[in-house]
Amino acid sequence: MKQLIYLDNAATTKTRPEVVEAMLPYFTEFYGNPSSVYDFSTESKKAVNHARETIARALGAKTNEIYFTAGGSESDNWALTATAEAYASKGKHIITTKIEHHAILHTCQYLEKRGYEVTYLDVDENGVVKLDELKKAIRPDTILISIMFANNEIGTIEPIKEIGAIAKEHGILFHTDAVQAFAHVPIQVDEYNIDMLSSSGHKLNGPKGIGFLYIRTGVKIRSFIHGGAQERKRRAGTENVPGIVGYGKAVEIAMNNMEERTKKETELRDYLMDRVMDEVPFTRINGSRTSRLPNNVNFAFQFIEGESLLIKLDMAGICGSSGSACTSGSLDPSHVLLAIGLPHEIAHGSLRLTLSEENTKEEMDYVVEQIKEVVAYLRSMSPLYEDYMKHNKHNKQN
Repeated sequence: MKQLIYLDNAATTKTRPEVVEAMLPYFTEFYGNPSSVYDFSTESKKAVNHARETIARALGAKTNEIYFTAGGSESDNWALTATAEAYASKGKHIITTKIEHHAILHTCQYLEKRGYEVTYLDVDENGVVKLDELKKAIRPDTILISIMFANNEIGTIEPIKEIGAIAKEHGILFHTDAVQAFAHVPIQVDEYNIDMLSSSGHKLNGPKGIGFLYIRTGVKIRSFIHGGAQERKRRAGTENVPGIVGYGKAVEIAMNNMEERTKKETELRDYLMDRVMDEVPFTRINGSRTSRLPNNVNFAFQFIEGESLLIKLDMAGICGSSGSACTSGSLDPSHVLLAIGLPHEIAHGSLRLTLSEENTKEEMDYVVEQIKEVVAYLRSMSPLYEDYMKHNKHNKQN
C-alpha cells in the first residue's frame, strides 16, 4: 500500500483499538436486549448506563439528560423538529446561522415549508456570529436558537457562552451542534447555558452510527423516533449496545488525554499553517487564527480548483477535503466560505486538512512540499493565473 497521510479527521476518525476491544463482547457474549427483564440482559443494561454516565460527566450533565441516537444528523433533526412541534403554541420563529451543517440547514428548510420562520444570521470574515445581530433577530415568538459550537469546515469556535447567556436572558431554548467540538474542547452545559447539544461518536475515535442528544431537564421536547419505550420513552428502537459502549470508551479516552492531545494538534496545525502561508503565494487561511479547533486547517488557494488539488494530493497519499464530507461531489462552492465573504472563484480553491494526534511534523513537511508542487503545477495551467501575472508584470514595467 502506498504511503497514507490521513488529514480528514473532521469527516471521520479511526476507531481506537481500545474502543473496538470494549465493544466486542457485546456482539457475541453479552448480546442481550437491555430493555428485557431477565437476568441475561443485565450486563447490556449496565454497559449502556456506564456509557451514559461517562458522557454526562464529560458535559457536567445529569445522566438522565443523555439520549442515544444514530449520530449527529439525527440529533440535529430531533432537536429542531421536535422542539418546533412542542413549542409551536408559543411561537414559530427559529434563529440559526448561514454556516451551519446541512443537518441543521436542511431541517430548517423542512420546517419553513411547514409554516415556521427561520432567521439565518450572517457571520464575520472569520465565521464568528455577530452577537448584536443575534439580539436584534430575537422576537416575542422566537422559540429556539441553534448555533454550532465549532464550524466543521473552517474550524472557528463560536462565542457559545455569550450566545447561551443571551438565550437564557430572553427565555429561549438554545441548541448547539457540537459534533466537531465535543471531547475536542472543554464543554460544560450549565456554564454555557446549553439546553440541547448534539454529538457523534465517529468524530472522536469512536464507532460510526452512534451519537447522542443532550436534553436539559425541563425541556418539553417530543419523540423523534416512535415505537417502543426505550431512552425513557423519547427515542424508540433497540439500543445499539456495542456502539454505545464504544462511544463511552472513546469519550473516556478523549477526556483523559484532551490537554496533551490538543497541545500536540495545535502545534502541528500552526506549523502547517505558517509554512504554507510563508511558502505558497496567493493563499489565505479561512476561519479564525485564535478561536479555532486544535486540529483544523482550511486554506484558499487562488487561481486553482479544489477538486483537482484533492485528486493530486490523493495521488501523493494525502487524504484531505474541500469542505464537509456531506457535500463531497457537489460542484457548488462551500456555503460556509461564501458566507464569510469569499468570491466563488476563490472559494472553489479551498482545502481542509484536519489532523489527529497520530500525525507528525515529518508528515506536515511532506504535505507542505506536495501542496507547493501541486499548486504550482495547477497554476501553470490556469489562464486566470497567467493573465494575473502578465497584468502585474505590465504594471511594474510602467
